[in-house]
Amino acid sequence: MELTGNLPNAQYRRFESFREYEEIIDRMIPMTQSIIRVFDKAPGRAWNSTVRIELLRQFLLANRANRLLILLHDTRPLITESPRLVSLAQQFTHACTIRETLRAAKHAADPFVIFDGSHYVHRFHYNHMRAAQGTHDAAGAQQLIERFSEIQDCSGPPLAANVTGL
Repeated sequence: MELTGNLPNAQYRRFESFREYEEIIDRMIPMTQSIIRVFDKAPGRAWNSTVRIELLRQFLLANRANRLLILLHDTRPLITESPRLVSLAQQFTHACTIRETLRAAKHAADPFVIFDGSHYVHRFHYNHMRAAQGTHDAAGAQQLIERFSEIQDCSGPPLAANVTGL
Protein backbone atom coordinates (compact mmCIF):
# COMPACT_ATOMS: atom_id res chain seq x y z
CA MET A 1 0.00 0.00 0.00
CA GLU A 2 1.43 3.37 -1.06
CA LEU A 3 1.29 6.17 1.52
CA THR A 4 0.27 9.40 -0.18
CA GLY A 5 -0.59 11.57 2.80
CA ASN A 6 -4.13 11.78 1.45
CA LEU A 7 -7.36 11.09 3.19
CA PRO A 8 -8.70 7.58 2.47
CA ASN A 9 -11.52 8.95 0.31
CA ALA A 10 -9.31 11.19 -1.86
CA GLN A 11 -10.53 11.60 -5.43
CA TYR A 12 -9.06 13.23 -8.51
CA ARG A 13 -10.83 13.52 -11.83
CA ARG A 14 -10.34 15.40 -15.07
CA PHE A 15 -13.00 17.14 -17.14
CA GLU A 16 -13.30 19.56 -20.05
CA SER A 17 -16.34 21.74 -19.40
CA PHE A 18 -16.20 25.40 -18.47
CA ARG A 19 -19.75 25.15 -17.15
CA GLU A 20 -18.78 22.24 -14.92
CA TYR A 21 -15.75 24.19 -13.67
CA GLU A 22 -17.99 27.05 -12.54
CA GLU A 23 -20.60 24.67 -11.07
CA ILE A 24 -17.92 22.91 -9.01
CA ILE A 25 -16.81 26.24 -7.55
CA ASP A 26 -20.38 27.10 -6.60
CA ARG A 27 -20.92 23.65 -5.03
CA MET A 28 -17.68 23.81 -3.04
CA ILE A 29 -18.09 27.29 -1.52
CA PRO A 30 -20.79 26.24 1.01
CA MET A 31 -18.70 23.22 2.02
CA THR A 32 -15.64 25.33 2.81
CA GLN A 33 -14.80 25.74 6.49
CA SER A 34 -12.18 28.50 6.62
CA ILE A 35 -10.34 29.68 3.50
CA ILE A 36 -10.85 30.01 -0.24
CA ARG A 37 -7.81 30.81 -2.38
CA VAL A 38 -8.41 31.96 -5.97
CA PHE A 39 -5.85 32.49 -8.70
CA ASP A 40 -6.87 33.57 -12.21
CA LYS A 41 -5.89 35.82 -15.07
CA ALA A 42 -8.87 38.13 -14.47
CA PRO A 43 -12.22 37.72 -12.76
CA GLY A 44 -14.61 35.76 -14.94
CA ARG A 45 -18.31 36.52 -15.29
CA ALA A 46 -19.24 33.93 -12.68
CA TRP A 47 -17.40 35.99 -10.03
CA ASN A 48 -20.04 38.67 -10.55
CA SER A 49 -23.08 36.39 -10.52
CA THR A 50 -25.63 36.98 -7.77
CA VAL A 51 -25.50 33.28 -6.88
CA ARG A 52 -21.71 33.17 -6.41
CA ILE A 53 -21.59 36.45 -4.52
CA GLU A 54 -24.34 35.28 -2.15
CA LEU A 55 -22.48 31.99 -1.59
CA LEU A 56 -19.30 33.94 -0.79
CA ARG A 57 -21.20 36.34 1.47
CA GLN A 58 -22.65 33.42 3.45
CA PHE A 59 -19.19 31.85 3.67
CA LEU A 60 -17.68 35.07 5.04
CA LEU A 61 -20.56 35.60 7.46
CA ALA A 62 -20.34 32.03 8.81
CA ASN A 63 -17.17 32.77 10.79
CA ARG A 64 -15.25 36.00 11.32
CA ALA A 65 -12.02 34.05 10.77
CA ASN A 66 -13.03 32.88 7.26
CA ARG A 67 -10.91 34.27 4.44
CA LEU A 68 -11.26 34.84 0.70
CA LEU A 69 -7.88 35.45 -0.95
CA ILE A 70 -7.84 36.39 -4.64
CA LEU A 71 -4.81 36.79 -6.90
CA LEU A 72 -5.36 38.16 -10.41
CA HIS A 73 -3.02 39.02 -13.25
CA ASP A 74 -5.32 41.88 -14.25
CA THR A 75 -7.50 43.71 -11.73
CA ARG A 76 -8.59 46.47 -14.13
CA PRO A 77 -11.83 44.68 -15.15
CA LEU A 78 -13.00 44.47 -11.52
CA ILE A 79 -14.91 47.77 -11.50
CA THR A 80 -16.68 47.33 -14.82
CA GLU A 81 -17.12 43.55 -14.98
CA SER A 82 -17.31 42.50 -11.31
CA PRO A 83 -18.99 45.25 -9.31
CA ARG A 84 -20.63 42.68 -7.01
CA LEU A 85 -17.24 41.20 -6.13
CA VAL A 86 -15.90 44.71 -5.49
CA SER A 87 -18.86 45.42 -3.23
CA LEU A 88 -18.27 42.16 -1.35
CA ALA A 89 -14.60 43.08 -0.87
CA GLN A 90 -15.66 46.49 0.46
CA GLN A 91 -18.15 44.91 2.87
CA PHE A 92 -15.64 42.33 4.18
CA THR A 93 -12.36 44.28 4.22
CA HIS A 94 -11.13 42.15 7.15
CA ALA A 95 -11.68 38.88 5.28
CA CYS A 96 -11.44 39.46 1.53
CA THR A 97 -8.12 40.34 -0.06
CA ILE A 98 -7.56 40.99 -3.77
CA ARG A 99 -4.03 41.36 -5.12
CA GLU A 100 -2.61 41.85 -8.60
CA THR A 101 0.39 39.81 -9.64
CA LEU A 102 3.62 41.57 -10.51
CA ARG A 103 5.76 40.88 -13.57
CA ALA A 104 7.60 37.99 -11.89
CA ALA A 105 4.35 36.01 -11.60
CA LYS A 106 2.73 36.89 -14.94
CA HIS A 107 3.97 33.59 -16.42
CA ALA A 108 1.53 31.60 -14.25
CA ALA A 109 -1.24 30.47 -16.59
CA ASP A 110 -3.15 27.78 -14.70
CA PRO A 111 -6.14 29.19 -12.78
CA PHE A 112 -7.27 27.35 -9.68
CA VAL A 113 -9.46 27.63 -6.62
CA ILE A 114 -8.52 25.86 -3.38
CA PHE A 115 -11.14 25.22 -0.72
CA ASP A 116 -9.55 24.78 2.70
CA GLY A 117 -6.67 22.31 2.55
CA SER A 118 -8.04 19.34 0.66
CA HIS A 119 -10.43 20.36 -2.15
CA TYR A 120 -9.66 22.20 -5.36
CA VAL A 121 -10.51 22.80 -8.98
CA HIS A 122 -7.59 23.46 -11.34
CA ARG A 123 -7.54 24.54 -14.99
CA PHE A 124 -4.32 23.60 -16.74
CA HIS A 125 -4.22 26.80 -18.84
CA TYR A 126 -6.53 29.79 -18.94
CA ASN A 127 -6.79 29.57 -22.75
CA HIS A 128 -8.13 26.00 -22.65
CA MET A 129 -10.84 24.23 -20.73
CA ARG A 130 -8.98 21.18 -19.52
CA ALA A 131 -9.33 20.94 -15.77
CA ALA A 132 -9.24 18.67 -12.75
CA GLN A 133 -11.10 18.45 -9.49
CA GLY A 134 -9.61 17.10 -6.30
CA THR A 135 -11.72 16.24 -3.29
CA HIS A 136 -10.22 15.12 0.00
CA ASP A 137 -6.91 15.36 -1.90
CA ALA A 138 -4.64 16.95 0.70
CA ALA A 139 -1.47 16.23 -1.30
CA GLY A 140 -2.80 17.86 -4.48
CA ALA A 141 -4.25 20.78 -2.55
CA GLN A 142 -0.95 21.31 -0.72
CA GLN A 143 0.90 21.61 -4.04
CA LEU A 144 -1.57 24.29 -5.14
CA ILE A 145 -1.36 26.06 -1.77
CA GLU A 146 2.41 26.26 -2.20
CA ARG A 147 1.96 27.54 -5.76
CA PHE A 148 -0.55 30.12 -4.48
CA SER A 149 1.97 31.28 -1.87
CA GLU A 150 4.68 31.64 -4.53
CA ILE A 151 2.36 33.70 -6.74
CA GLN A 152 1.24 35.77 -3.76
CA ASP A 153 4.89 36.49 -2.91
CA CYS A 154 5.20 37.95 -6.43
CA SER A 155 2.08 40.09 -6.11
CA GLY A 156 1.47 43.66 -5.14
CA PRO A 157 -0.08 44.77 -1.88
CA PRO A 158 -3.79 44.17 -1.27
CA LEU A 159 -5.90 46.56 -3.26
CA ALA A 160 -7.61 49.25 -1.25
CA ALA A 161 -11.23 48.40 -0.59
CA ASN A 162 -12.54 51.67 -1.93
CA VAL A 163 -13.75 52.23 -5.45
CA THR A 164 -10.64 54.16 -6.49
CA GLY A 165 -8.40 51.41 -5.06
CA LEU A 166 -10.18 48.68 -6.95
